[in-house]
Amino acid sequence: MDFALSEEQQMIVDTVRSFVETEIYPHEAEVDRTGVVPAELGAEIAKKCREMGFFGCNFPEEVGGAGLDEFDFTLVERELGRGSYALTVFFGRPSGILMACEGEQREKYLLPAVKGEKFDALALTEPGAGSDVRGMQCTARPDEDDWIINGTKHFISHANIADFVICFVASGEEETPRGIKKKITCFLVDKGTPGFEILPGYDSVSHRGYQNCILRFDECRLPSSQILGEPHKGFEVANDWLAGTRLSVAAASVGRARRAFEETLPYLTERKQFGQQIGKFQGVSFQLADMITEIDAADYLTLAAAWKLAKGQDCNREIASAKLYATEMLARVTDTCIQLHGGMGLMSDLPFARFWRDARVERIWDGTSEIQRHIISRDLLRPLGG
Repeated sequence: MDFALSEEQQMIVDTVRSFVETEIYPHEAEVDRTGVVPAELGAEIAKKCREMGFFGCNFPEEVGGAGLDEFDFTLVERELGRGSYALTVFFGRPSGILMACEGEQREKYLLPAVKGEKFDALALTEPGAGSDVRGMQCTARPDEDDWIINGTKHFISHANIADFVICFVASGEEETPRGIKKKITCFLVDKGTPGFEILPGYDSVSHRGYQNCILRFDECRLPSSQILGEPHKGFEVANDWLAGTRLSVAAASVGRARRAFEETLPYLTERKQFGQQIGKFQGVSFQLADMITEIDAADYLTLAAAWKLAKGQDCNREIASAKLYATEMLARVTDTCIQLHGGMGLMSDLPFARFWRDARVERIWDGTSEIQRHIISRDLLRPLGG
């Protein structure tokens, strides 16, 4: 395993970081203050991303993407993680699950999403079903060649800018050795479909401007052609394509932690107390050493999981470990950066309070820290009959 970046990989890192610094950073404070990304700003970011050739970079070349493998795409996500999610969402990375599109779905959803002509949003979570996905209450019942959907989804990231959602709903039940479980079907649902409504979500302290939304279905009729994959096989579709989302969270957490560290480091030489730079005090310098050690550890853990994923190797545990460690590391690093800045660290004049608030959600979405620990321990115990 060689983590020395190739010339092309280094170019990817440099290009994306430069984009984030020039196109994202200048707008972050205002978006955090207002909680809104102006439509024209989002469109401009997406336009520049397309001009760079990075829109849909996580998709293969045969469907119009840049063809980056999972390792290279993780490098992209790591750099984008340095910026505000509310703004980097327009640096288009459609859900990889769209590769499951077949027939007319490819022309209607997959190709426009990769080209940046349409935005998608992924809808799994419900008010009563977060980590327990099979506990979802949103249902689909067959009606001749159609399906009727009823129920509610919430915490659906950036559904406000989506042209369609990729929605998972309960479509029946089945007997299993562990009892009755719900069958899940995945549907492609266009914005504006009768019986389907996208509503504003909750006022989150993390990632202001990156909207979470509520989806409501009231006798929403969809033809069978809107099913992604096969009826009742939604989990199979999800398992094939969604593992990488946890890796993206890990990579973004590494990028944001490193930015916070880099913006703190100069301060420790500029700020003086008791006649010397505060970075020379052992209590400060040791915190500095701990931070960079944790950031590097999370970085390598994330890259190792990405490397295995790119090689097609089983790496569910490694991805869970990366997501768990990187997100919890980010919480510790942002908290330490605030502490080292003292009272100013909590002021909106500096970005550290925002980094700190934004870090909190990373341990919750795309699988809580507790779920990641469950995945890790299950992977270790099952081969031994546990």
